[in-house]
Amino acid sequence: MEIIAKKPVTTQEQLARELVEHGLKVTQATVSRDIKELGLIKVPAGENLYRYAPPPGQPPVNVYGRLQRLFEDSVVKIDDSENLILIRTLPGTAHAVASCLDNVAWPEIIGTVAGDDTILVIVKPKEAVPEVLRRFQELREG
Repeated sequence: MEIIAKKPVTTQEQLARELVEHGLKVTQATVSRDIKELGLIKVPAGENLYRYAPPPGQPPVNVYGRLQRLFEDSVVKIDDSENLILIRTLPGTAHAVASCLDNVAWPEIIGTVAGDDTILVIVKPKEAVPEVLRRFQELREG
């Protein structure tokens, strides 16, 4: 959503390239599913040109920016084992962080489980854990 809010994206291929530039490994098929899931529509952007936009009535959401703020303000510790990452947060903030992680929809994260101050992040494939940890560290550092 952040990408399409910042620049006119006219094709799935362009969106896939933008996502890759933002550190997300995606395929055209994944992008196609995400477009449907987000309810994106094509709107006129000039003569014979259309761009992706959020569905009418929904304000653009900067989920990544919110996630970054939550990581900076709430995340205390991150640890991992195999394909699992454990995130410790300040008490009462784990659900908000997990919800944002789910909404960012990184393809390597297949799900999260949140308690009061702990989040279990499930990563697939296991080889993607270092990349996800790197992104988490970037989020913590701002």
